[in-house]
Amino acid sequence: MKKGTFYAVGVGPGDPELLTQKALRILQGCAVIAAPRGKGGAMTALSIAARAVDLSQKTIVPLPLAMERGAAARRMCHEEAAAVLAAHLDAGRDTAMVCLGDTSVYASSSYFLALLRERGYAVKQIPGVPSFCAAAAALGRSLTEMDAPLHIVPAGTTDLEEALAWPGSKVLMKSGEEYGRALQMLRDKGLDDRAALAVNCGLPEEMLCATLRCAPARSGYFTTFLVPADADDASS
Repeated sequence: MKKGTFYAVGVGPGDPELLTQKALRILQGCAVIAAPRGKGGAMTALSIAARAVDLSQKTIVPLPLAMERGAAARRMCHEEAAAVLAAHLDAGRDTAMVCLGDTSVYASSSYFLALLRERGYAVKQIPGVPSFCAAAAALGRSLTEMDAPLHIVPAGTTDLEEALAWPGSKVLMKSGEEYGRALQMLRDKGLDDRAALAVNCGLPEEMLCATLRCAPARSGYFTTFLVPADADDASS
């Protein structure tokens, strides 16, 4: 029996209208839809896809997110989930894993792409709109200026003091528990009127702040800061 193909499908940050035509076609054509499931049971990427495609006749496979800090524990969790996906592929069922944003930017699907590719399965990536691009568009901003670079920074795991000193624009993603520290650091650097942020971009509870003066005191994981380049960076 011919084995199925595994697709990693980017569904964008939240707005179902941001799914590409190719993403829609792949989701419509796959018998099995896999989706990351958070600690509370939420499957945000699946809910986005379901607003764009009829998934009522699909086999839905929840994939628990590996939250363990140890690399060995995470690897075991990923391998167990990959085995579940492999069973569907072995039965000849094309399988699509939906993931937030784009499949190449901090995507959980990257682990499964690597594991299934190692095992000889056909795998393909379907790109999606990254959250920071959607946030910039919603805020009416440009992410880049002239020849200045753009840095994408995971705010929760990076030395922010060092990162904010880099030349060019910065996108701070995945702030999570570090949100308050990141916000205060940007304010301390006098960026209240220049930096912006988006919370849950594209989702029903979306919040857009053109400046940090309207930023909430607390925020969740899906918070993205947009920090413009300094004038010297943009003109150099």
